Amino acid sequence: MNFRDWIVRGRELGASDLHAEAGGALAYRIRGALQSTSDIATAPELARIVRELLGDEGWGVFRTRGSADVSLDVAGIRCRINAYKTIRGVALAVRLLAPSVKDLKSCNLHPDLHRLTEAPTGLVVISGPTGSGKSTTLAALVEDINASRACNIISLESPLEYLFANRRSFIRQREVPTHSPSFEQAITDALRENPDVLVIGEMRTPEVMRLTLNAAETGHLVLATMHSASCAEALTRICMSFAPEIQGNIRAQLADCLVGVLCQRLEFLSAQHLRVPRCELLLTSSAAKGTIRAGQFGHLANVIQSGGEEGMWSFERYQRWIDQHREWVIPARIPVPQEVRSAVPQPATVPDVPLAPSPAPYAADPATEIESEDLQDIAELARQLEQRLR
Repeated sequence: MNFRDWIVRGRELGASDLHAEAGGALAYRIRGALQSTSDIATAPELARIVRELLGDEGWGVFRTRGSADVSLDVAGIRCRINAYKTIRGVALAVRLLAPSVKDLKSCNLHPDLHRLTEAPTGLVVISGPTGSGKSTTLAALVEDINASRACNIISLESPLEYLFANRRSFIRQREVPTHSPSFEQAITDALRENPDVLVIGEMRTPEVMRLTLNAAETGHLVLATMHSASCAEALTRICMSFAPEIQGNIRAQLADCLVGVLCQRLEFLSAQHLRVPRCELLLTSSAAKGTIRAGQFGHLANVIQSGGEEGMWSFERYQRWIDQHREWVIPARIPVPQEVRSAVPQPATVPDVPLAPSPAPYAADPATEIESEDLQDIAELARQLEQRLR
């Protein structure tokens, strides 16, 4: 099987991710759990696949850095691919994306989140752990703007994941480093391109955070993502990324330009066999702004808890909404075209076992069992060899 076959098999199994490492078994993440297959990815095979995916220039960068990101369509399936080196050789982590951008309802998100896109200017932060669906929620918010008003939207990502079609808005998608050498340069350029909405795939460095805050202060709506476990942690990370002497100014900037912070995790609903986001939502209020300016981020949980009437959601309150909600959107199994399916070998079953199962106990083969007389002869031979060595 080749890389194309692996991706098609993953789509047919309903997997969200594929993992492959030289000399190891392929593994798919299905409903949040990793499950292994009987297929083994060899080192030469993975090296050839990565070189084909990255091209000659990307392969050179990969050999120098030890990792590379790329997004592309494989057999009609949009994939975000990270290639990296490990102690065993080349490895791949592939995210299988949805074929089209969904809206908030289709992502099973609360309709209150729509208010994050209503502000004409300011900063919206989408946060959460790795694999919690931040990119999907970000795409849903962008699509919400795309469907509701005429804007010039500039999206900066590394790599590009979801591809948007212009509806009421004009969406310009740029990939780092394909279309710009860095996020810093891309943000600086974007401010000269008459944007109404600026989408930043991820805030990673202090300089990117500084430029993002400046863009939100200068009359643009900025949507950005970052990794954190809560809304308070997201704001803490932004402030702590700067030198202590300027953190007061950063807190003041945040308090002035922040629209809201959304932090999400994925919750598995066993009754529906569905994973849905469980969210915490912080919106700017007088209490939130004062807490941010004072740097008392530990008190933001109390602000969220008491801000229900202002549209804020704590994880616990959102969980109660999940428990009471009944109209879930169950995603249909995405069909693989017949011409693609027919070219792929039949998928092996994916056992629900650990990735490294313990070996089966040894069972002696009667044809190879050693008789007691043979053991006596071996003992005698060992004794004679020992005497000769002396």
